[in-house]
Amino acid sequence: MNTPIKSERQGTDTPMLNVLTHHIGGKPHAGSGFQAQDVFNPATGAITARVAMANAADINAAVAAAKAAFPAWADTPPIKRARLMNRFLALMNQHKDELARAITLEHGKVFSDAQGEVDRAIDVIEFACGMPQLLKGDFTDQVSTGIDNWTLRQPLGVVAGITPFNFPVMVPAWMYPVAITAGNTFVLKPSPIDPTPTLIVARLMKEAGFPDGVFNVVQGDKVAVDALLTNPDVTAVSFVGSTPVANHVYETGARHGKRVQALGGAKNHMVVMPDADIPKAVDALIGAAYGSAGERCMAISVAVLVGSAADSVMPALTEATRALRVGHGMETRSDMGPVVTDAARQRIRGYIDRGVEEGAALVVDGRCLSVPGHQNGFFLGGTLFDHVTASMSIYREEIFGPVLAVVRVKTLDDALQLVNSHEFGNGAVCFTGDGNVAREFTRRAQVGMIGINVPIPVPMAWHGFGGWRRSLFGDMHTYGEEGVRFYTKQKSVMQRWPTSMGKGAEFAMPVAR
Repeated sequence: MNTPIKSERQGTDTPMLNVLTHHIGGKPHAGSGFQAQDVFNPATGAITARVAMANAADINAAVAAAKAAFPAWADTPPIKRARLMNRFLALMNQHKDELARAITLEHGKVFSDAQGEVDRAIDVIEFACGMPQLLKGDFTDQVSTGIDNWTLRQPLGVVAGITPFNFPVMVPAWMYPVAITAGNTFVLKPSPIDPTPTLIVARLMKEAGFPDGVFNVVQGDKVAVDALLTNPDVTAVSFVGSTPVANHVYETGARHGKRVQALGGAKNHMVVMPDADIPKAVDALIGAAYGSAGERCMAISVAVLVGSAADSVMPALTEATRALRVGHGMETRSDMGPVVTDAARQRIRGYIDRGVEEGAALVVDGRCLSVPGHQNGFFLGGTLFDHVTASMSIYREEIFGPVLAVVRVKTLDDALQLVNSHEFGNGAVCFTGDGNVAREFTRRAQVGMIGINVPIPVPMAWHGFGGWRRSLFGDMHTYGEEGVRFYTKQKSVMQRWPTSMGKGAEFAMPVAR
């Protein structure tokens, strides 16, 4: 899956770099173009590889391989498909640390966090192993005299997934295990920023015994995305990323007759009530805001402190933010690793600058952090703002970095007004010891995922993930039973036999008799 090549940034004495390629039809595919992109270790700033970038011809080759594999795969009994997925599940468990290390070295998140990401991917794979049960239809005997009616679910065909850099193992696993075990063939377009983990997955799928063409990986950027969205043989597209791109994917895919689920941005609020367990709330804020350097779609980026909670939370939150241990993700002492690219670091610094300009109180400033021994890494420290208002850009926009904005309000109603009026409706959390407050928050918060004393309420594999408003374009959430519905189509069958049929033509609408 990789070929030695010299980067234009290498001198004559520099070792050759590997080029990470595509995986099409069960084998490495070098691609038909000549474009490649550098892959970095964000903790050191070093170029570690090059990744080939797909053009339309490469996308068409991957779709053609998937299309050729589909008829036989769709006809394979669900139990046999599930048994192969179970073999793959065992291999994922065996190679968990290999995958986690690859994530850390290309994304930057700490190794324990990367292990957790792989675990959550494995959860969905394990869920997909129960596909024979999930594909069962409904049956009504004698729906009318001499007529039976039943429904069944069948696969769509070639389906595609377009996934982000921040969870290179978990987010694709929201898609391909369910899609493939339901009988579809799959083309995955991961982020070119951290391409190695998905190539490891492709290798393990091959080792598990999946037929060639059932699972394909194409590296690339917008060129590859648009080629997938317009290819007539792709029947459905699942996407996770920013809201502007999600909107583009949804509109373009729908215009070309595809079923689309496109998950966009987030601005997740954590409401802390005065009766909350304050030390636990502070621990939750630290982990949820700064874990994975804030590069999570479920990260808490707004703390809404209600009434007297602010006076209790802020001193401890400030101290804990300053005490964050930032370093290389493979060092066990590190609480937080670097952000994924230098461009991301500069963008996040720009948001911090704007927060200061707009009048927020910068309590902890992480812009100039330097990690000894890793001065070229893409590091930022945890950043904490207080007295943020809803008009500020650091409140309105998704920063996707280790920046926590604190908003002070008087009542639960004020907090819910903030949550419900934001353009994003991904997730929201409330820390409280009052059952009625928890019930009201759960019922009234207009978001797709709720946490009560749970800071990152990512649903388990059998429940499904998705937000509301501009956090999701489409009708169905990912994985769980919603995922099964997304990757299958219902067929209704009404059947009777000649001995139960009347004589002569019937011109009236059939009714139950």
